[in-house]
Amino acid sequence: MRQIRRVLVTGGAGFIGANFIRLLRRERPGWQVVCLDALTYAGNLGNLEGLEGEAEFRFVKGDISDVELVGRLAGEGVDAIVNFAAESHVDRSILGCGEFIRTNVGGTQVLLDAARGGKAGLFVQISTDEVYGSLGPEGAFTEASPLAPNSPYSASKAAADLLVRAYHHTYGLPAVITRCSNNYGPYQFPEKIIPLFVTNLLAGKKTPVYGDGLNVRDWIHVEDHCRAVLAVVEKGQAGAVYDIGADQERTNLELTRLLLELLGRDESMVEYVPDRPGHDRRYAINASKIQRELGWRPRVSFAEGLAATVRWYQEHEAWWRAIKTGEYLRYYQRQYGKTL
Repeated sequence: MRQIRRVLVTGGAGFIGANFIRLLRRERPGWQVVCLDALTYAGNLGNLEGLEGEAEFRFVKGDISDVELVGRLAGEGVDAIVNFAAESHVDRSILGCGEFIRTNVGGTQVLLDAARGGKAGLFVQISTDEVYGSLGPEGAFTEASPLAPNSPYSASKAAADLLVRAYHHTYGLPAVITRCSNNYGPYQFPEKIIPLFVTNLLAGKKTPVYGDGLNVRDWIHVEDHCRAVLAVVEKGQAGAVYDIGADQERTNLELTRLLLELLGRDESMVEYVPDRPGHDRRYAINASKIQRELGWRPRVSFAEGLAATVRWYQEHEAWWRAIKTGEYLRYYQRQYGKTL
């Protein structure tokens, strides 16, 4: 097991990154955690509330494309860089993918160069199952599945993965890639399907279901994902790819009906909308490699996790309303003196 003292977590004010940092602060309290986040629309300091002032935690506002800043942070003697930073919303990538290329590809390249120069012990690239493309009705993605991205977002992530692979093989950089199925849980930005539908229903609005609603996604609770990433940081083999999933497939329509039931609403609150371009039909992950090699297993059942997630959004209305009104961005503008 690797000896870890300091970790640089990029994109740590986002959904999964913030949950990862919270896991580290609970379960690895002796580790020093440096969080780098640009606080774009999906980054939110509210996701890290309660960690301010902790001796072993430091927040740095900045972009992973900033060569000087990233080089300085990597040169401070980090034992691992965990890259959660990414533009990640497929719909936004369809409208315009320039920012996705700049951050997901160019930003990853800057981090890789900094990891080489700063002699970071390990570079962990957090990727997605979407790089594999779309599945038919049978089977599941494995680490050997070919990359076949179908959206500008997934293409940018696949390109970043290939850069990580190249830096490992060309320069000997200790690097690992993880590819996870769809996450859900607390602090998820409410443009994603579960928090969007929950907050819409709480606000008396309808749930917009794409197409026939039969697209299938494989769901995993964010804490299970974060525990898998922690296992990779401590025990993952350099040069490896690890697929992460919880074997919890649901159609979007099944998911919608579960949320309606949990919130006491009926199907009059469902609005079918035209499907988005290039909408992948099905994703599913075979996570046997990480289970076999690193001993990780998902702990949270889908029924338990979904109910807990709905409760979290019910109990944190101020958090999601500040996002939907834009107040959280106005706060950052006042705090940092410019529009984000």
